[in-house]
Amino acid sequence: MLKRIVGWFVLVPLCAVLIVFALANRQLVVLNFNPLAPSEGVAAAGTGVPLFLVIFGVLLVGVLLGGIATWFAQGPHRREERHYKRETERLHRELEVARRAPDTSLTLSPDDFVRPS
Repeated sequence: MLKRIVGWFVLVPLCAVLIVFALANRQLVVLNFNPLAPSEGVAAAGTGVPLFLVIFGVLLVGVLLGGIATWFAQGPHRREERHYKRETERLHRELEVARRAPDTSLTLSPDDFVRPS
């Protein structure tokens, strides 16, 4: 419950800030991905995109690339985790087999008794 309340206290103001940011940056900008093209001709021929869409798009791409990089960086840890999980399961199976097997180590034979001299 506390996690949900804290989430509301974080998400609602964050959404409000993003909405205000989007409303404040509605001016159109021209995107050009060709650095060799002259900027005067592109501005006259191109159509504009709202600035907040450009910024949100760049943020989204950054979050996705960061998530992918983190996923690849955690690959060795996930591999170790799978190894330890398989080893734990194997040891649990061995322990169950050992628990179900009759215990013959405590049976005494007549030769085990020491005769006093």
